[in-house]
Amino acid sequence: MKKNLFITAIIAIVLCISCGPKGTSNSNDSEEEKVDYLLRDTAIYGFCAEGSAMNTLQIITDGGDTITVSTARANEKGKVLGGYAIGDEMAIIVNSDTTQAILVINKSMLNGDWVMPNPMDGSNETGVRILRGGVAESIDQSTIVYKSWRIFNGQLQFTITREDGIDAEEILVYDIIKLTDNELTLRSTDEDQETYEYTHPAGEEYTEEDLNGVVLDEGYDDEFDM
Repeated sequence: MKKNLFITAIIAIVLCISCGPKGTSNSNDSEEEKVDYLLRDTAIYGFCAEGSAMNTLQIITDGGDTITVSTARANEKGKVLGGYAIGDEMAIIVNSDTTQAILVINKSMLNGDWVMPNPMDGSNETGVRILRGGVAESIDQSTIVYKSWRIFNGQLQFTITREDGIDAEEILVYDIIKLTDNELTLRSTDEDQETYEYTHPAGEEYTEEDLNGVVLDEGYDDEFDM
């Protein structure tokens, strides 16, 4: 009987040690938090509202709320990408009390054809057509078929397939480094971290059809550009 009690006590001590102090996180907890962040989109989406100004962005969110944040700090760090004007579709990441914008992306400014010299031989221009509503199409691409796009956690993601006989979707993820009315610079988030510099094709003008019905107001390029 005493022997059994002794063994039981040893098992209890081992279990207490393995569990660690109450409230202490283990490696599995940190991995779960990392996975949760990757799956959880921290950006806020909506449209630029009339209360916006040079260093202030007011957004009517997709959920119907109205929020107003300062863009001064983001502007200082070059994180206001594409500027903003009333009616533009926006994606922003904010601080914990929703008073300061950390990153501002003008989704409307992404719409259109974006091309660069063919990286193989420079003989022609290749690229991607970005359309409102998450639609993406390839431009003179021989190996990559663009399917869709989205902003997720402040990064630009494309869903693609490759013309290699394997109909498997891939997701390409990029940081947006620069976005203006005629420049789009992306940096891949993989280990190579390659940089891609796009422009609109020479002579291209936005049309209502190109932008899936979005009509740009006069002064779009510079109303609140940073």
